[in-house]
Amino acid sequence: MSNDDQYGGGAGGSGYGEIGGTGQTRTRLPDSPSDQYGPPRRTPRASRGLVTVVGVVVLLIAAIAFANQSGDSPSTPTTNTPPPPASTAATGTRPVDGKNGAIPSGFAQTEQGAQSAAANYAVALGSDGMFKKNSRHALVDGIYTPDAAARLRGPQDEAYSAAFLAKLGLDANGAPPQDSTFITRTVPVGTRIDNYSPTSAKISVWCTGLIGMSGPKSTDPVRTSWRTWTFDLTWAGDDWKVSSDSSHDGPAPVPGDVPASTADDISKATKEFGGFTYAR
Repeated sequence: MSNDDQYGGGAGGSGYGEIGGTGQTRTRLPDSPSDQYGPPRRTPRASRGLVTVVGVVVLLIAAIAFANQSGDSPSTPTTNTPPPPASTAATGTRPVDGKNGAIPSGFAQTEQGAQSAAANYAVALGSDGMFKKNSRHALVDGIYTPDAAARLRGPQDEAYSAAFLAKLGLDANGAPPQDSTFITRTVPVGTRIDNYSPTSAKISVWCTGLIGMSGPKSTDPVRTSWRTWTFDLTWAGDDWKVSSDSSHDGPAPVPGDVPASTADDISKATKEFGGFTYAR
């Protein structure tokens, strides 16, 4: 919020126009000590216009002083509290022209480029490619820095174990049963700049998603999820790469009252509606 928004809409001029008006109390002084109860001495009455001008001048001086304090003039910080995260708005600017396999690449070395990279990386890491070993390794190698990718491959292979995949209804290779569709899709809702410099950035992506098995024998129906995914990005070579990341659930809105669709409708929609390359 800007200073203009926060402090806009000051008091009107009528509050100052009443100064020196009919409601003002005047004190009468005697002409001499012996004439304490004599006829009143008439004193010049201040002009209403003059008093109004004085009030406007005082208000103007106060406004200038406030502007100097809240503008670009330096001030001594009282705490070490970091600045609040920067909000963002859609621009419609195309983020990239190229692709590295299934991953958009070539993001600009700007705040917008970092946000677009983080949003697209969230989509890739929330896709069904993460549930198959070969495609998972390709995604990790394309998204993370070489050091981070090397650290992640082993633990991720253990996390996507046959037992874990079986709980989702997938076989050991990450494939769904015949006549079933495994659905996992991440949809960014917005991005936030937590920290930025030309060589590093911390970007949070608020996103919703779909995950589950759609099929006649599914015991894990497709459901929605909400999470915030935070990426520590590093400018490596000619693109943004993830050096580390973390996520937590929410914020999640109240569920709507739209009836759940059938498994066939969900499977059909997933095949008919493709994903996007996300810009800020």
